[in-house]
Amino acid sequence: MKLPSNKDTIYAQAHEAVGAFQFDESVVAVFPDMISRSVPGYQTILTGIGELTKLHAKPDTRLYDLGCSLGAATLTMLRATDDISGCSIFALDNSQAMINRAQEYLHAFHHDTPVELHCADICEFEIKNASVVVINFTLQFIDPQAREALLKRIYEGLVPGGVLILSEKIHFDDEALQKSIEHMHWQFKRANGYSELEISQKRSSLENVLISDSEQEHLQRLKSAGFDSAGIWFQAYNFASFLAIKS
Repeated sequence: MKLPSNKDTIYAQAHEAVGAFQFDESVVAVFPDMISRSVPGYQTILTGIGELTKLHAKPDTRLYDLGCSLGAATLTMLRATDDISGCSIFALDNSQAMINRAQEYLHAFHHDTPVELHCADICEFEIKNASVVVINFTLQFIDPQAREALLKRIYEGLVPGGVLILSEKIHFDDEALQKSIEHMHWQFKRANGYSELEISQKRSSLENVLISDSEQEHLQRLKSAGFDSAGIWFQAYNFASFLAIKS
């Protein structure tokens, strides 16, 4: 199910001063278009979240979509729970505008699995009896000093065999590698119709807002949180999705 969207033209006109990126009403209105034209492999990641949910979700457990935005991953998880009894889904975002629009989309999708939407801080919301937790391009917007504590809380809230699916923009410590792969990402955006002005202004708006980690930093943090099994299951340029499994 593809969410409806207006075309993203937020940065199409020159701004005297580019403010920090915010998930406000203007972003909500164009978010599906923005993310599909900006994140290579996004639809593949959503499909994979569905397959991993089918594989790992357990009856009578909770599933969490932390940083749910408009609920694309939530909808994918819903479709994956057709044959899994007693599941419930908790979808959280700290943007009320996102939650309001997600509510509209979810109301249009009828399913037996109950979904609770919460406008809340994912670093404070209780995680318990969970078999699947999804963080889809959200950890990168959280204070780096708070990331490990969040992952530890998720690990502790997972049942044995439960999984965390974590998708993030990553960076590379090797400068030449970083430059080349970043170029590939910009080319991806150009091919999807973004102008040089849009790419530049969007990059400026995300500076100090989206703070990425390297693959090694992610894996070390997951290990420190308690996960014995963790690795990348999908990667496109500088965007990767990790799977971490609780023993």
